[in-house]
Amino acid sequence: CFFTFSTRLEDLRLKLENEGLVNISYVVVNHQGASSQRKFHLLKESVSDYITVYQQDEQQDDVWTALNGNKDDFLIYDRCGRLVYHLGLPYSFLSFPYVEESIKIAYCENKCGNCSYTELDFDDGVCENITKKAEETPAEIEPKPTGQHSHHHHPHRHHHHH
Repeated sequence: CFFTFSTRLEDLRLKLENEGLVNISYVVVNHQGASSQRKFHLLKESVSDYITVYQQDEQQDDVWTALNGNKDDFLIYDRCGRLVYHLGLPYSFLSFPYVEESIKIAYCENKCGNCSYTELDFDDGVCENITKKAEETPAEIEPKPTGQHSHHHHPHRHHHHH
């Protein structure tokens, strides 16, 4: 399963880079369990050097617990280190557009004004279309409910005020 994930994550990384979204850091946090630890080298080998694979130590506090998330979640931070999106299953499946769109929005939005991390040489076209898509209502981009009762995180924004 993680080979499919790592291939799709690498494909997404390349797609975004080819669209002009550069200097994005990708980190995969491997689960603490013994089975995951044994497969760490396989996971590390299945992604490029542009994607960091972090191995948790069994004795340390679980990273996912500290982040109020689960092992299949995507946490997307802006360039200032603020959490912008927390996507859980099924929204974290890379076959859906939510992770990609969330990265693009976090990359392009400039909610807090001037920032020393903002790239001044953005290609205007890179973020122009992304910003338009972000203005769509959530009902237009969220999948339709299946009628089954399930517990999952809906994509949501964390607005931080200074």
